Amino acid sequence: MVKMTVFKDNTALILIDIQNDFCPGGALEVGEGNEIVEVANKLQEKFRVKIATQDWHPPNHTSFASNHLEKLPFSTTEMFYGTQVLWPDHCIQGKKGAEFHPKLITKSTDLIIRKGFRTEIDSYSAFFDNDHKTPTGLGGYLKARGINSIYLCGLALDFCVYFSAIDGINLDLEVNVIKDACRAIDLDGSLEMAINDMKNKGVNLITSNDL
Repeated sequence: MVKMTVFKDNTALILIDIQNDFCPGGALEVGEGNEIVEVANKLQEKFRVKIATQDWHPPNHTSFASNHLEKLPFSTTEMFYGTQVLWPDHCIQGKKGAEFHPKLITKSTDLIIRKGFRTEIDSYSAFFDNDHKTPTGLGGYLKARGINSIYLCGLALDFCVYFSAIDGINLDLEVNVIKDACRAIDLDGSLEMAINDMKNKGVNLITSNDL
């Protein structure tokens, strides 16, 4: 029997927003989002350090199109921190849509980072709000534990996974994105842009078979 590789304590698996509202039938469905759950669960067996993030919005969040007069979902508006995509109401605090997918294993996670809970600003990245300044606490946690290498999977590849990957690079971490454990929204070419930018900035794009 082949012994399974278990990554050392300086490496973490980060599960990005694998929540009901991003899966089929959810308010902001990512196509085939549920198909990554089994892969994510198997990946967890290989990592000693496991972290999950959770979109956690108040009902009056400014990223919701419903909170802007005459604005439709997937249109954009200008916020104090830049251009913001306006989304359908999703991942509302305490609601079923904000819960993790029911088949996702979370009992062994070391930390759950909730993000997007500030009414006035969105938070794609696991590390910072969309102003790229306000920290979620993840960077400090990784530094305190001596973690310098991260593996990302989750939803959506071209938004929250992508923003997390770029912030990880900017924090001098080794960043690996596990492509088959992600799915994308692909809004107006956002997937191609995200893939190209990650490659150009030094993110390693791999599959679960590489581990």
